[in-house]
Amino acid sequence: MLEVYDQATRGRLHPAYVLGTGWVLANELAASRLFFEQGGADGMTMRAVAAAAGVSPPAVYLHFADKEELIFAVCQGLFAQLDEALESAAEGIEDQIEAMKARGRAYVRFGLEHPDHYRVLFMWPPEQQPRSYTPDEIKASAAFEHLITNVAALVADPRVRDGVDAEELALDCWAFVHGLTSLLITKPDFGWPDPEVFLDRHFDRLLAGLLRP
Repeated sequence: MLEVYDQATRGRLHPAYVLGTGWVLANELAASRLFFEQGGADGMTMRAVAAAAGVSPPAVYLHFADKEELIFAVCQGLFAQLDEALESAAEGIEDQIEAMKARGRAYVRFGLEHPDHYRVLFMWPPEQQPRSYTPDEIKASAAFEHLITNVAALVADPRVRDGVDAEELALDCWAFVHGLTSLLITKPDFGWPDPEVFLDRHFDRLLAGLLRP
């Protein structure tokens, strides 16, 4: 059984109190994360998660409607790490164009390092995603807010011509890095150029039309 909290301490408490404190939920998520990292979505079952977490299957269903919702909860925890990776990559880079390239490289690298998580968060069809995972939730995330803020700083650069819509450019940048990441995950043997070089050249071509003569 997966141990996240001290079993002796937990055993002295009333089961309802343990459930209420979130210890059960934490154990379920820890067990799910372990199964997912070892075998992907196919390696997880609600019954196996319950056994590893030391609870009954009905206890898991108290928190998650089905396996897809549980998997999504596991992967959603990685969203904050993605944001941290992007911001860390651009730390100390004053040139906004180079900072955007650094974030793009970090995005692709992060997706390739966590392909199963990336599939769930960004490649699952809408019908497999929890109802709570809406466009509004994505837009309210720190990662998306940082994207908009960073692109706005790029648009404010005096080298960029007037009239560039920051939100539209942000979506353009995201669409490219997501598309490249998805293709590298699903078609790794296609014969792609070096992803980081390819990405840098894309941003050069993209920005060529945005910079002042």
